[in-house]
Amino acid sequence: MSDMENAAGARKGLSRRTLLAGAAAIPLVAVRSGPVRAAEFEYKLATGQSIDQPINLRLGLAAKRIKEASGGRLDIRFFPAGQLGSDTDLLTQIRSGGVDFLNIAGSVLSTVSPVAGIANVGFAFSDYTQVWKAMDGALGKLIAAQVEKTGVLVVAKPADNTFRQVTSQSKPIKTPADLKDYRIRVPVSPIFTSLFKSLGANPTSINFNELYTALQTKLVDGQENGLVTIDAGKLYEVQSYVSETNHIWDPFFILGNRRSFAALPDDLKALVRTEFDRAADEQRADTVKLSVSLKDKLATRGLKFETADKEAFRKALSDSGFYKEWRGKFGEENWAVLEGVVGALS
Repeated sequence: MSDMENAAGARKGLSRRTLLAGAAAIPLVAVRSGPVRAAEFEYKLATGQSIDQPINLRLGLAAKRIKEASGGRLDIRFFPAGQLGSDTDLLTQIRSGGVDFLNIAGSVLSTVSPVAGIANVGFAFSDYTQVWKAMDGALGKLIAAQVEKTGVLVVAKPADNTFRQVTSQSKPIKTPADLKDYRIRVPVSPIFTSLFKSLGANPTSINFNELYTALQTKLVDGQENGLVTIDAGKLYEVQSYVSETNHIWDPFFILGNRRSFAALPDDLKALVRTEFDRAADEQRADTVKLSVSLKDKLATRGLKFETADKEAFRKALSDSGFYKEWRGKFGEENWAVLEGVVGALS
């Protein structure tokens, strides 16, 4: 995985320059004027995402803005790309106080707060209009309320972990039949495992920081992720095909340790929420721009794009009882909130 991070520097320049230039045009919100002084609060912000992911660029900028706008009172040290552990390690640390802020995929968060997985229901969202109507509305509030029962805080609006596509090495995946007994990596998330079992595959849960090696050594035949992650993780080096399934949309949640956040004075709490919200909005815009260019970029790197029969996949899920099973697990009231945006799922 170190090769991934070293090689990322070759393409980091353009994206960082572009994003930094845009960020520089945004005025800082001054909380206290005067010279920067020794920090009253020194906190840690961690992610497990690859170094070149837009969410890391935006959270890094948010940490800098918070330090500057607070006159140095709050210094948030940023540890991206799994520097402080895997996603599952970091979930433990955010609850214990080992880290103070964490960006985590909703799919992984569902292992400790199951209702977070309701955003991952297979083939539920048809487009981003539905996604943001749900996540900035009743569904996002429902998830946040349940997540906070685990002892952490949701300190910002959700960011975009994008729609996910299936990649493979030996053959294209176009229909459910192509997944028969197929060894596919999924995140550590029950609903992902359930979805691919329902489609006839053999899913294996592996943390993202181990994924490249798992594909390289053929521990698994394929995986599923958004194009941003496929590019940032250099998965095109160990995969040949991309099936454009859009089978799951996944959010990013920015979490805070409850005790750490409570220790901040009100003005710094407000600053943190404002800047992390801004980072989420900026990252959403970044992924929209990247979606236009990444397909061509990945094709030049050797990936072959295939059209998937989405209706066949959704019918297979329905026939297998996938929707009925998860409706029962999430509960009628929660399911009704999801269907209020996406329509009936059966």
